[in-house]
Amino acid sequence: MGLASHVMAIERIQQRLRKVAAALDAAKIPYAVVGGNAVASWVGRVDQGATRATKDVDILVRRDDTPRITAVITALGFSREDLRDIVLFIDPEEPSKKSGVHLVWANERIRPSYTVLSPTVDEAVRDPEGFLVIDLPALVRMKLTSFRPIDQVHVADMLSVGLIDATVRALLPAELLARLEQVEQGLGE
Repeated sequence: MGLASHVMAIERIQQRLRKVAAALDAAKIPYAVVGGNAVASWVGRVDQGATRATKDVDILVRRDDTPRITAVITALGFSREDLRDIVLFIDPEEPSKKSGVHLVWANERIRPSYTVLSPTVDEAVRDPEGFLVIDLPALVRMKLTSFRPIDQVHVADMLSVGLIDATVRALLPAELLARLEQVEQGLGE
């Protein structure tokens, strides 16, 4: 993919995020942008050049709001697909499961093996661009709970721009603090 195509792909993701967030806001449905877009939102506040692109949009929502969310997002032309315990909305302008809008359940274990629940939608703050994004301590908690390679990269990105300070650390359970230290050790190598 050439540079122009890459830039256009990133812009399409941002447009998708803004369109869905605006529709959820208009319907007064609580949500928070999470995942790579949330990391980019926080990292970009410190160093725009340190942000990474992501292929999809992850939205933290309450499971009970799913019928209302489905009505709002399908009214935008998206189609809903249910994949195991994942609800995915596919954009008609880019009909790919990799670039869809994924719902993440608030206040639940995202995977059965996770010991820490996902954040609540009440842990959202307004991004400078206007959408609701998960607050920084909750985002760090989510990334350290998932701890996949991409999550570790995202934690390293937040560390590299100084976002994970003593205040954020103090809010982490011991298990997640140990994972944070593991990422920090990896950065020191």
